[in-house]
Amino acid sequence: MIPGFVPQEVAAHYPKDKLTELTNYFSSKGYDISPILEDERFALVDDITGKFTRAVEIKIETLDDYKEVINFDRKRDKISYFYSDFHLELNAAEQEYGIPKEVIIGILGVESEFGRFKGSYNPFNAYVSMYVEGYRTEWTLAQLEELLKFVDRNKLDILELKSSYAGAMSYAQFIPWSLNRFWVGSDIYDMPNNINSVANYLAHYKNVTGSLEKSILRYNPSSLYQKAVLALAHEAESIIN
Repeated sequence: MIPGFVPQEVAAHYPKDKLTELTNYFSSKGYDISPILEDERFALVDDITGKFTRAVEIKIETLDDYKEVINFDRKRDKISYFYSDFHLELNAAEQEYGIPKEVIIGILGVESEFGRFKGSYNPFNAYVSMYVEGYRTEWTLAQLEELLKFVDRNKLDILELKSSYAGAMSYAQFIPWSLNRFWVGSDIYDMPNNINSVANYLAHYKNVTGSLEKSILRYNPSSLYQKAVLALAHEAESIIN
C-alpha cells in the first residue's frame, strides 16, 4: 500500500454520497468521471486537510528559517548549471515577456529546485480527496473542472499526472486554473515550457498589480515566499552576470 493513500476498499468507508455528488455534479457539466473513480489508480489521500493545516511553512516566522526549510543553499548552488542548460530559453523569455530571467530562475528554484521535484501525488486524487473531506469545497470543484478541461484539451491520462498534495503540477507548480490561462506549450514537463509559462504568469500579474514584487505574491501570497524568490533571484544575478 502506498503510504498516505487510502485504497478503494478502505475508501468505501467514506460517505459514498460524496463521490456520488461529485459524479452527478460533473455529469451536469458534461464530464463522466465514473471511469476515473473506478480506475485502480484512483485513491483518496488520507487526511489531506491535515497536510494543509500542518504545513511547515505556515509556522515559519523568519526568512532564515524559511530558507533552511526549502534548502535555499542547495538551490543557489544549482543556478549556474540550470542557466548553462537553459540560458537561451531564459533570455528569450525575458525579451518576450519583460520578466527578468533571474526572477524566473528564482521561481523555478524555489518551486521545484529546477525540475528536481514534480510532486508525488496525483492531482485528481488530491482534489477529490479535498472534496470528500469538505476542504475548500467551491475552490476544489473549480480546480477539478479546470483539470478535466486541461486533460481533455491535451489528450492526457489524468491519473498519470503528478502534483503536490495541493494539486499543483510540474516544475512551475501551476494549479489547473493557472494551467488553462497561462501555460505556454502542451507538455507540462518540458522545461522551456515551464520557463515561458512562469514568465507569462508573472507578466500578466505585473500588469494587473503594477509591480513585479506584487506579481510574485500572486504566485504565492506568502511574504516569506516572495522574499525567498527575490533572494534567489539576487543570487542568480551575481552568478550568471
